[in-house]
Amino acid sequence: MKHASKRNFFKAAVLCAGLASASGTAVAQTLTMGVRGGPESMDPHYSALGVHAAAAKHIFDTLVWSGTDLQIEPGLATSWRPIDEDTWEFKLREGVKFHDGSDFTAEDVKFSIERIPVVSGPTTTTIYVRRVAEVEIIDDYTLHIHTDGPASTLPNDFIRLFIVSSEAAADYSTPETAAGGFNSGAATIGTGPYKFVSWEPKGDLVLERFDDYWRGMGAWERVIRKEIPNDSSRLAALKAGQVDVINYVSSIDYLALANDPNVDSIIGDSVYIMNLQLDQREQTPKVYDNDGNPMAENPLRDLRVRQAIDHAIDRETMVEIVLEGLGKPANQLMPPGFFGSNAGIPMPEYNPDKARALLAEAGYPDGFKIDLYCTSDRLPGDGAICQGLGQMFTQVGIDTNVNAISRTVYFPAQANLEYSVFMNGWGTLTGEASYTLGGLAHSNNPEVKLGAFNRIQYKNEDVDRLLQAGATTLDADARRAMYEEAMALIMADKAYISIVQLQTVWAAKAGMVTFEPRYDEDTLAFFIRPAN
Repeated sequence: MKHASKRNFFKAAVLCAGLASASGTAVAQTLTMGVRGGPESMDPHYSALGVHAAAAKHIFDTLVWSGTDLQIEPGLATSWRPIDEDTWEFKLREGVKFHDGSDFTAEDVKFSIERIPVVSGPTTTTIYVRRVAEVEIIDDYTLHIHTDGPASTLPNDFIRLFIVSSEAAADYSTPETAAGGFNSGAATIGTGPYKFVSWEPKGDLVLERFDDYWRGMGAWERVIRKEIPNDSSRLAALKAGQVDVINYVSSIDYLALANDPNVDSIIGDSVYIMNLQLDQREQTPKVYDNDGNPMAENPLRDLRVRQAIDHAIDRETMVEIVLEGLGKPANQLMPPGFFGSNAGIPMPEYNPDKARALLAEAGYPDGFKIDLYCTSDRLPGDGAICQGLGQMFTQVGIDTNVNAISRTVYFPAQANLEYSVFMNGWGTLTGEASYTLGGLAHSNNPEVKLGAFNRIQYKNEDVDRLLQAGATTLDADARRAMYEEAMALIMADKAYISIVQLQTVWAAKAGMVTFEPRYDEDTLAFFIRPAN
């Protein structure tokens, strides 16, 4: 099916088979996927980035599964329930085999949970186990997870708890040994639908079908994930027959595909929101006066300056022109309808005159200069949105030098607090607010295990109080109210400025495959089926 115009945003229902799983008759053929980004290593516990997790899901299973709509479902755990205020009981799936033929048991879950804080990299995966105090094995298929107080969202956190083999990974669970053990394949033993064959960093990940997979045998005998960061090159590879499916079709290419009978395009809403982040330190490294000198005081700490930056952003133009219609204006850190999003937050007003007036009121009538950083190869339109922001800020007097760079450079520098103004996408992958607000907007406080991704030293004591209370409140209605109140406070502070919610386009050889787009944008071979 084709899209007649950029307004024709259907949910790919025409192309979807409504799959709950890909089990069934296997066909002996290869699926080659061209993907924009690949894993940073083959250790699933190293990185929290979506591109890393998408690759890991081919080899490893998670304790709790996240469906296409990000609602949690049984995975390697078949059920879970709180048995007291700080203990959850998880029942595990019996009869599951690792790729080496060994049995999956509770020992592998305990080992994986305890391994994560040791080997996690710069984009830390500790957020997924931050509430775990102790793992108690009751029997081979029963676990009691003891938490540091009531942990209402623990099952949601476990959607990225990848289970590795305690036996195969035993010798590869230190920062010094982890990468070598997993990248070589020695420890890359999972329970997932595909077995590891080889991986070349920034190149191909080659997989072969695991015929004893507990969900059933996948459709593809062999899967190759080819990392092709350039959007045009990825589409060219599809048209040349070098790959069968690609993700992250650019907005410009998407419009052109409407007239190509050899290509099917599939569109879906994304969980990712593009957010601007403004450093709140007293002194900040990438803000300058108009002569290019570092500023003695950080102007981004002034609410009027942050409000001016917000008023400078034309979200409608960003969607319609920069993204060619593939997105929606955003006014908060999560998509509408997610648990804890606040329907009462108004859409920010684009008003460049008000932006200039606020800058003058704050003592910067002639503006100042900034370096703006973003990724260029992670999410659709990331670099283009960044360039658009640079033009909008310059128009109101904030002379902006845009740096759209590779995610492999961007994220380590962001973690080291090297930026003052930066933009990247954040997806609420658990479907609820504690993941996003607890990670981004709580002050960075290891003692309460919140704020791990707060790279701007944002702190609002009322927000901290609400988020700490929400994390320990089992009553869903009360917890939702706390998160909605926190969201309103965060967005009013303007240290985080949400810009657009993305939409994502895949493309495939015409009539070759069917699949249902996932909210988290993962392209998973097991859930891609031959069309015939």
